[in-house]
Amino acid sequence: ATPTRAPRSPASTGSVKSPMTTTEKILARASERASLEPGENVWVDVDVLMTHDVCGPGTIGIFKQEFGEDAKVWDREKVVIIPDHYIFTSDERANRNVDILRDFCEEQKIKYFYDIKDLSDFRANPDYKGVCHIALAQEGHCRPGEVLLGTDSHTCNAGAFGQFATGIGNTDAGFVMGTGKALLKVPPTIRFVLDGEMPPYLLAKDLILQIIGEISVSGATYRSMEFVGSTIESLTMEERMTLCNMVIEAGGKNGVVPADETTFKYLEGKTSVEYEPVYSDAQARFYSDYRFDVSKLEPVVAKPHSPDNRALARECKDVKIDRVYIGSCTGGKTEDFIAAAKVFLASVR
Repeated sequence: ATPTRAPRSPASTGSVKSPMTTTEKILARASERASLEPGENVWVDVDVLMTHDVCGPGTIGIFKQEFGEDAKVWDREKVVIIPDHYIFTSDERANRNVDILRDFCEEQKIKYFYDIKDLSDFRANPDYKGVCHIALAQEGHCRPGEVLLGTDSHTCNAGAFGQFATGIGNTDAGFVMGTGKALLKVPPTIRFVLDGEMPPYLLAKDLILQIIGEISVSGATYRSMEFVGSTIESLTMEERMTLCNMVIEAGGKNGVVPADETTFKYLEGKTSVEYEPVYSDAQARFYSDYRFDVSKLEPVVAKPHSPDNRALARECKDVKIDRVYIGSCTGGKTEDFIAAAKVFLASVR
C-alpha cells in the first residue's frame, strides 16, 4: 500500500496543543487525545497483538477465564501468533504449548498463525517464519504510527518502523486479546543523535552496545529511546531493528526510529494496510540528549555478565572463544548471517 505520509514538522494528531515526541504522538493518536505528556496514563487502541509459544498458552488461559470459554478475540486479523521458542525440543510440555496455540487459532480462525511443521531432514514448512520479531517485520505487521504489543520483552524491535512497540505480560495481553485496548503510561523520551559515516567494520550491534555501555542497563528505565541522525538514516531496516531490539537491555520502554523512504520501500508489497507516520516536533521536549560521532567508534563487545560491561573488541583479542551462537531475535536476520560469513571467510584467508 502507498502510505499516507504526514509532514515531518509538525505531524498531526488532532489539534496539537503542545510539541510532542514521536512516541507521545503515537500514543496520543491511539488514545484520541490532542496532546500527551510523560507520566500520563491513557487507554490506547492496539493495532497488533503478538504472542508466542512461551506466553501464548497463559495469555489464552487468562483471556478465556476473564471473557468466557466461548469468547472471541477482538479482531482475528490483529492477533498474530508465532511459535518460535520451543519448536526444536522433544519435551512433551513444550510441545503441548504449541498444540494449545494450534487449537486456539483453529477455534478463533486467527488469520496470522505462523505454524511450523516437521517435513523431516531438518526441513520446515515454507510458510513458517522463524523468530517472532523478525517475522512480524517480514510479514508486514510492523507499520509506522501504530501501536504493537507483544508478550516478549524484545517486542520493542518493531520500533524500527516508527511505531510504538513494547512487551507486556500475559494478564495485559489477555485483556488486549478481548478488548483491543491497553492502559499505558506515557514514557519520557531520550534522544540519541548518531552522526558520521558508518565504518564498514561496524554494525548496529556495535552502536547499541556502545549506547548501553554509556548509559548502563538501567539508564533508560521506562524511557522511550529515539534514534536519529545521519548514521541512522543510512542504516537498513534490519540494522534499525537491531538498535530497537536491545533498548530493553537499557531498561527502555520502547525504541523508535523515524520512518523514512527506507521504511516505506521495505514495506512495499508487505502490507495492504494504510498507515500514517508521525515525527517528533522541532520543539518537542526530550528527557535528555546523547550524541555520538559514529566515524570514531570501534567494534565493541559485551563481556560477562551484563550488556553494559562494554569493552573494545581489540581488548579481548587474547580471549579464547569456546562456542559461538549466531541467531536469536537481535542477531538472526539475513544481514547478521552475511556479516558472520564475511568474518569466517576472512579468518581462513
